[in-house]
Amino acid sequence: MNNKLVIVPTYNEKENLDLLLDTIFTANPDIHVLFVDDNSPDGTGDILDAKAELDQRIKILHRSHKQGLGRAYIAGFKWALEHEYQFICEMDADLSHDPKALPDLFNAAEEADLILGSRYVGGIRIINWPLSRLFLSKGAGVYVRLLTGMPFTDPTGGFKCFRRKVLENIPLDEVRSTGYSFQIEMTHRAWMKGFKVDEVPIIFEERRSGVSKMDNKIISEALLVVWSIVIKNKLRRKPRQDHHPDSVAGSTNA
Repeated sequence: MNNKLVIVPTYNEKENLDLLLDTIFTANPDIHVLFVDDNSPDGTGDILDAKAELDQRIKILHRSHKQGLGRAYIAGFKWALEHEYQFICEMDADLSHDPKALPDLFNAAEEADLILGSRYVGGIRIINWPLSRLFLSKGAGVYVRLLTGMPFTDPTGGFKCFRRKVLENIPLDEVRSTGYSFQIEMTHRAWMKGFKVDEVPIIFEERRSGVSKMDNKIISEALLVVWSIVIKNKLRRKPRQDHHPDSVAGSTNA
């Protein structure tokens, strides 16, 4: 069985599906892709059902209504664990995350437990963003690092790869945040448990079609969730132990 899965949440993304899948499978012909569709009014789910009938690498998980990015990923993570995948990546459907970078994430996950695709490690690699959006993103990263102690350049990014054991050790039903805050919370939970977290450089390009899902509510939630994370961990700013016993870093047979 293929042990690599990419989870892609969708809501009104029909315009991007053909190019997204072509690019994914050109760079990664053997991986599987799970789409988590929130009953898209534009028919995204129906299109994916038809594609899945023709290609067994394409999987589709339907949800009854839009519940937020975090809930979509949690549903995808649970499905991945049930189906025995060992490496689980997440990425956006809007082509802002380049599928050609997936092999880099999967390869890096051989040596770490969680890989963050970073827009900022070693420099800034963002295409077609206004300065206001760049300042917001960079400022959010600084804010998160200052409050949590996490030493990562891009804690709000959504292009990442988990080893199975990380997701098995995170109580997924307790993760309630969505949007940017979901990405922050998942990384923080893994890091605080002592799993090895690394970053690899990626190029990020603003979506080519469709409408951005980010709004002021998502930004506000991210700011508040960071504080809730800090308070819940009693202001602790480092992992609870040097290495998680199941971590690549702490394992003698990784």
